[in-house]
Amino acid sequence: MTPEILFEDAHLVAAYKPEGWLVHRSEIDRHEDRILLQFLRDLVGSHLYPVHRLDKPTSGVIVFGKSSESAARLQAQLDSHESLKQYLAICRGYCPEAGEIDHPLPPVADFKHQRRRPKSDLPRQDAVTLFRRLGTVELPFAVDRYPTSRYSLAEIQLKTGRRHQIRRHFKHISHPLIGCPKYGKSTHNHFFAEHFGCGRLLLHAHKLVLKHPESGRLLTINAVPRGCFAALIEQFGWQLPE
Repeated sequence: MTPEILFEDAHLVAAYKPEGWLVHRSEIDRHEDRILLQFLRDLVGSHLYPVHRLDKPTSGVIVFGKSSESAARLQAQLDSHESLKQYLAICRGYCPEAGEIDHPLPPVADFKHQRRRPKSDLPRQDAVTLFRRLGTVELPFAVDRYPTSRYSLAEIQLKTGRRHQIRRHFKHISHPLIGCPKYGKSTHNHFFAEHFGCGRLLLHAHKLVLKHPESGRLLTINAVPRGCFAALIEQFGWQLPE
């Protein structure tokens, strides 16, 4: 899949980011050549300024400013919680019908010099995630130690924006996301890859609501999951929120 523009005017661009694409070049993954920022710059013929980010394996809505001023105004909304960011995820087990995960998180150590520090020395940052369960499914496969396997579709809202926050929080409540090699469970990840042909992280940014940086009018930008994520939702009979 390739990126697609969802909204564009003289001040900003909202786009669909496929899984596997980096938002911008990074030393963490220096060999990846699928760079969303460069792709969109070439597509719209304009310089773009990042406002926020999505991890490489996450798909969905992302926004860029066409000027540093527009980007700064949009970023201020995201930092002050004046915006709404919602995600969809498939997790292991039947997660609670709704809940709030208030669990401080230490920074993610991406580089070797960061990993040398003991985890106890890393300062924990406030992290809050809201969620509600949209659907469940029980499959007749003994993936783990039980004769059947259960999974949930959850809609998630971030109140803070810590690195890998959703994945780490859902691991904390014992409902790790499917397809996550770092915080998930390999037996379930392999099952989805082999049985359903879906080896990606099942996390998708499906809605972003914010004010236009120039006019102040409310913008709601949606993007439904695509590819194998969409196929799973259909196969399991789940309904997506509007």
